[in-house]
Amino acid sequence: MTMQEFFAMGGYAFYVWTSYGLTFIVLLANIIIPVVQRRQFLRALALKQKRQ
Repeated sequence: MTMQEFFAMGGYAFYVWTSYGLTFIVLLANIIIPVVQRRQFLRALALKQKRQ
């Protein structure tokens, strides 16, 4: 099996690589979104404590 055959995935390359790409995007979002939300929460909490 050559690399070209591997990447062609027996004619199903578009569907296979699209699903890999979407899976990667979802996994990345599952890491990034909570980090951003935590940062926003901590900023809001610090601002709230600063007001008191």
